[in-house]
Amino acid sequence: MSEAPGTEFSSTHDAIVARRTAHHYRDEPLPPGALERALHAANHAPCHKHTFPWRFTVIGPEARGFLANLAVEIKAADRVLSSEDAERVRRKILAPPELVVASQLQHPDPFRSREDYAACCCAIQNFCLSLCGDGIASKWSTGGITRHPGTYQALGINPTGEEIIGFLWAGYAEKLPDVSRPPVESVVRHTR
Repeated sequence: MSEAPGTEFSSTHDAIVARRTAHHYRDEPLPPGALERALHAANHAPCHKHTFPWRFTVIGPEARGFLANLAVEIKAADRVLSSEDAERVRRKILAPPELVVASQLQHPDPFRSREDYAACCCAIQNFCLSLCGDGIASKWSTGGITRHPGTYQALGINPTGEEIIGFLWAGYAEKLPDVSRPPVESVVRHTR
């Protein structure tokens, strides 16, 4: 099922089935309260042992400008960028109406850390589904910028206690991709 951008859903199931990752966004702000509702939904994710390991940083315009330039520097370290390529990289940070960084509090126990990452993934999914329910698209993005020390510094995140696990884009999609899924029978097992 692929719905038109901006379509609101009345059922959670419909929002889950319709949710898609949007890569291109219209220059249109989110309605008041939509981002706050999504963050509230994220904070209600299931969580092992009630550790609540997720943290969300809403990126303002100054930090976004810095991150856009940093993203270009990171890409330029790998290859020569044309001015068009550099602008495309900058737009990835600047284009979505809202940009949020998701991070995870670190724990020394590897099993607990794995459970905490799973809880953070659930929080991010809740964030995306809340937006989808309001007819707003999203994307969970990772890459070199999420691991760069400059990102941690610009956002005031201490890398010894917290790990950035993704950038979350939010806005009205120019278009949503049509994604085919395998039949549910191919991914479900039944035992006796």
